[in-house]
Amino acid sequence: MLMYDDYDIKIAGNKPSDSVKKNMFAEVSSDVIPEEKVQRAKKLGSYIADKFSEASDAYSDAVEDADENMFVQRVLLLSFTVTAVFEAEIVNDVASGIAQKSFLDTVKKKYKDIFPYTSDTGAFTFYYLAFRRGSETERRIGQTFAMLCSHDGDPIYQELGEVLFCWFSSVVKDAVNEYGLHK
Repeated sequence: MLMYDDYDIKIAGNKPSDSVKKNMFAEVSSDVIPEEKVQRAKKLGSYIADKFSEASDAYSDAVEDADENMFVQRVLLLSFTVTAVFEAEIVNDVASGIAQKSFLDTVKKKYKDIFPYTSDTGAFTFYYLAFRRGSETERRIGQTFAMLCSHDGDPIYQELGEVLFCWFSSVVKDAVNEYGLHK
């Protein structure tokens, strides 16, 4: 019987993702990415944060029984959309990470009321599963949105999620192109 030593086992701390984020968003030297591109990525993130805040209030009357959960899920979907489009459309991972950090920093600083709703690992996992499935991404995102709103199978919620994702994806893609950071 083969036995293994436990000397190579590492135990994650209370917030292991914090150390990952710290390393991921460390200051970038100009030999990795030109300073001009760093500045454009920062401006892009800040610009999208403003659009995100505006969009968080949009569509609130789209469903008659809109409640706090509906608001939270709408904000999460919009935040996921920013992350997904940045990852898919921005020229490289470093610039994408800088834009994402700038987005979150700006939301945290300027829009404190919605910042707590910008991430939920459970919801993001469901959205990533739908996003990376390959086909009918928009429909799958809409279905996921309906499920997370506790309206699984409801075509109105599914369509609302699909519309929010498609619309905000185009807003973010247009901005990525405008800032010259597209692949």
